[in-house]
Amino acid sequence: MENQKKIILTGDRPTGKLHVGHYVGSLKRRVELQESGAFDEIYIMIADAQALTDNADNPSKIRDNIMEVALDYLSAGLDPAKSNIFVQSTVTELTELSFYYMNLVTVSRLQRNPTVKSEIQMRNFETSIPVGFFTYPISQAADITAFGATTVPVGEDQAPMIEQTREIVHKFNSVYGETLTEPQILLPDNEACLRLPGTDGKAKMSKSLGNCIYLSETEADVKKKVMSMFTDPDHIRVQDPGKLEGNTVFTYLDAFSNDGHFAEYLPEYANLDELKEHYKRGGLGDVKVKKFLNNVMQEELSPIRARRAEYEKDIDGVYEILKSGSEAAQKKAAQTLKAVRRAMKIDYFDDPAFLQEQQRKYTIG
Repeated sequence: MENQKKIILTGDRPTGKLHVGHYVGSLKRRVELQESGAFDEIYIMIADAQALTDNADNPSKIRDNIMEVALDYLSAGLDPAKSNIFVQSTVTELTELSFYYMNLVTVSRLQRNPTVKSEIQMRNFETSIPVGFFTYPISQAADITAFGATTVPVGEDQAPMIEQTREIVHKFNSVYGETLTEPQILLPDNEACLRLPGTDGKAKMSKSLGNCIYLSETEADVKKKVMSMFTDPDHIRVQDPGKLEGNTVFTYLDAFSNDGHFAEYLPEYANLDELKEHYKRGGLGDVKVKKFLNNVMQEELSPIRARRAEYEKDIDGVYEILKSGSEAAQKKAAQTLKAVRRAMKIDYFDDPAFLQEQQRKYTIG
């Protein structure tokens, strides 16, 4: 099925507030794509059903974070007039699509999915993997295809998931005829944004490790976390040469800073390359670099904080944004499900040909 429209589908699991890793990894890019005018439809999903696959015994954790994530989206600049923000579980068509797609994927193929393998390892599921969690690449394929998404902006860790979706689309279309749209992945264009480390230098930001900077944090809290960031442990004195590899402060500068920030806050350097060179040869202290990073981060996060404060005054309005976005998403998914059922020839009561076939079959004469 040729889809002329350019459509985005992306989202997040509501297991906690969103942090700056989410922001540079995908959220900031979504706002840019939204404002580009290059897309006909944009769907931003709060993936509560997917979050329940490994939080089934703690539903209040998901419920408590639906509004948090919605506020993070809106404060970051997602505009409900341009993007449909919706709650996954309200679109029941996604569940039915997942069920049909399950017949097109083998257990061994799911087991080979690198993202699934690493997530299972991270959660210590071993042989006690909930079936819902194990099959979430199939659920994700339903999410993407339900909206006819042509573009899925995600981090590189999600690339195997998009590849699996493409396989499912190809298999469905080859068995049932051209029905589903094959999506393309859109990765961050800044390498530092692909996977921003935690403030402690650990590979991943995690609420449980306490190494996140949240979008909703106060100016004082952001400064405190920046000033305590992991740098080069061997860079003890100012005059010591410093290493950039594994130095979290410079990774964050790669992700957040631009030449304009240097002109504003650190004019003795023209750009980040000059700052790095000085740090490597020695004579530049960590505190000075951290103060600069704090200025950069505050400039980025200040308008987000201000927008959030406004939205927090109108929670009824945010509720309505989610409700109307979910209704629009449901209508779109219903169209896809109807096409899928027709292609699979299980639209018995919507297809007059079914009755005609039966009449011919059972008419004696």
